[in-house]
Amino acid sequence: MVVSRADLADFTYFLAIARHRSFRRAGLELGVSASALSHSLKALEGRLGVRLFNRTNRSVTLTAAGDELLGAISQPFDAIGAAVEALNRFRSSPTGRVRLNVVADAGPLLLAPVLPEFTDLYPDIEVDIVASNRMVDVVEDGFDAGIRYGGTVPEDMIAQRLSADVRWVVAASPAYLARFGTPLVPEDLRDHRCLGIRLGDDRIYRWEFMGRAGEYALPVPSRILCDETRVMLDLALRGAGLMYGIKSLCAPYLRSGALQLVLEPFATSGPGFHIYYPSRRQLPTALRLLIDLIRARQPAGL
Repeated sequence: MVVSRADLADFTYFLAIARHRSFRRAGLELGVSASALSHSLKALEGRLGVRLFNRTNRSVTLTAAGDELLGAISQPFDAIGAAVEALNRFRSSPTGRVRLNVVADAGPLLLAPVLPEFTDLYPDIEVDIVASNRMVDVVEDGFDAGIRYGGTVPEDMIAQRLSADVRWVVAASPAYLARFGTPLVPEDLRDHRCLGIRLGDDRIYRWEFMGRAGEYALPVPSRILCDETRVMLDLALRGAGLMYGIKSLCAPYLRSGALQLVLEPFATSGPGFHIYYPSRRQLPTALRLLIDLIRARQPAGL
């Protein structure tokens, strides 16, 4: 059988569907609709005369034929991609696309300060950011890299530090403190209104403090739960309760007096932002350039 240009294009779609086991996620990676991918796959299966995927409403799995095709063409297509990426060193202006999955706090603290300059320097590079505190598999979901706090980076990834350590503090509005009083020790929080934090894996975060015996975690009463710092900040500014977060995100409101720190002697520090990516893939030029700029400008310290 002679391989046509249509086959080569459809093989690219096939590989993306096989990576994600999802037409929707594969479409997000490639920038095409799920229906276009489905049409392409049906055409490829028709030309090859075999079914490559078993498809139901809940799952997309490779057939034996699909698994064999995946093993046969993955390496050649990876080699083609690496060869095309290597051409960036001959271009006067690098091209490419960087797709990042980042913890929400990294957006305003790490990326927003450098991206205007980055787009001026590299106008042909596209940056696609998905900000979410929910942990995802960056490989399976088609991201080039992820940015998380150092302690939450998956162990099977290459990681680079992008910021200094962060300080975790408790803050509240003057109106809240005037109404409910100021906690003097972390245990006082049991009698306060605390804005709870829902983690990316749906667990409720236990606020961490430094005591005489070292760090410890404390469950706090929470009538309101948030999974994003910006929402929690707005609630704290309106007097809804005490918030727990990164001091640098609270800094403008601390300077203006809209928020006040409490329990400062018990505040802890933790690993800052790290970028991580698969060890088995060549680092794309566009991603390397973004990492270099963040490390050079150090918007969150380093």
